[in-house]
Amino acid sequence: MTNRPDASRTLTRRSLVAGSAATLPFLGACAGTNAARGERDPFFAATREAQDTPLRIGLVGCGGRGTGAAAQALSAENGSVVLHAVGDVFAERTDGCVANLENALRQRHGDEAVARIDAPAERRFAGFDAFEKVIDSGVDVVLLATPPGFRPQHLERAVRSGKHVFCEKPMAVDGPGLRLVMEAAKQAKANGTALVSGFCWRYNYRHRAFFAELEAGRLGDVHAVYTNYLTGPIGRAQRDPAWSEMEYQLRTWHYHCWLSGDHVVEQACHSLDKQAWAMGDRLPLWVDAVGGCQTRTGADIGDIYDHFAATFDYGDGVKAFHSARQWPSSHGENRDYVWGTKGHGVIENWTPKHAITTSGGEWLYEGPGNDMYQQEHDELFHSIRTGRPINDGEWMCTSTLLALMVREAAYSGKRVEPAQILESERSLAPAEFVMGDLPALPAPRAGSYELT
Repeated sequence: MTNRPDASRTLTRRSLVAGSAATLPFLGACAGTNAARGERDPFFAATREAQDTPLRIGLVGCGGRGTGAAAQALSAENGSVVLHAVGDVFAERTDGCVANLENALRQRHGDEAVARIDAPAERRFAGFDAFEKVIDSGVDVVLLATPPGFRPQHLERAVRSGKHVFCEKPMAVDGPGLRLVMEAAKQAKANGTALVSGFCWRYNYRHRAFFAELEAGRLGDVHAVYTNYLTGPIGRAQRDPAWSEMEYQLRTWHYHCWLSGDHVVEQACHSLDKQAWAMGDRLPLWVDAVGGCQTRTGADIGDIYDHFAATFDYGDGVKAFHSARQWPSSHGENRDYVWGTKGHGVIENWTPKHAITTSGGEWLYEGPGNDMYQQEHDELFHSIRTGRPINDGEWMCTSTLLALMVREAAYSGKRVEPAQILESERSLAPAEFVMGDLPALPAPRAGSYELT
């Protein structure tokens, strides 16, 4: 196998800091992509004993992604899943989410499918504590789809409560949050509860086939990877004078680092996840990066960058490169390129083309495609039913770490190593979560931004 992770280059805070090859128990338990699918785990407490008893799901975060995740969950397991509770910081979103889900299920499965929604007004929760009320409402599975700044707190609470979890990407926006997620993933493994991540390309049939070819050595040893996420800006709400600064930032969360982590963390993390996959999910030695904000000017532009470019060093001459931008009226591209000792490969993510070219000829994926978003939930609920809970914990944290490294390297202008993120005490969260004043921060400037 090419690029197999070694004990000193996988994600463990202790081994990175101590410089040893020791690993947390969580790593051995979760190592490898989808490893938990291949062997039976002990019976886990949250499994419903009756296989035909519907699993009750709770949705935390009722925006577009959360509503989509709930629709996919309700389409899994031949309908033996019901929506039991929903929660969002804004009350109107809970009602809108339920109405949209009813329409989606009716269109996808017919009128009878609406019965899969059993979330009456008393189980539609609003406010910053809505996640706790959803988790405590009697659900079996929790779908976490709020802005990622809340993800570590919500995941920790769901896992501690013994729930199975679908957790959207990215997993954190800072070092303290990532450490909390690492511990939660370890606890989920100990609980025997499932933890599926929103890094959806790992559930794509074409991508799985491509990376299986890499794993089998078709390209030889991987020496370089280039990924990109070149796209346009994300729309945002206009400021309402009646909103507090907190409400404004929540409603325009993509543009505020404490909520999104910046777009290289929130969006381009998909590309960095595929970099990690190609590299066997081992950690780089360091990253250098540049970035800035070139296209947004004036008031209310947020505190994030609009472009990044990064170079990762994996040692022994192995490099990875990444570029991301959100520019209007510009060239768009979202592809992944891999070079090895035997040839090169390319993934054109939104087309069927997945190709590897070597001196022996060209490999092209010619199998079926699939809905990777639906596949995540199909495999999640199947793993629960069969008593073989998936745990994506290790690699979802590795991929999130890569994105945090890029952001911090670009913000600071300094070379960043994994341990600097894992040991960082810089929390981006506000002191308290209330609808009131918050500072409107400027975008960081290299040379004045300090890593902590």
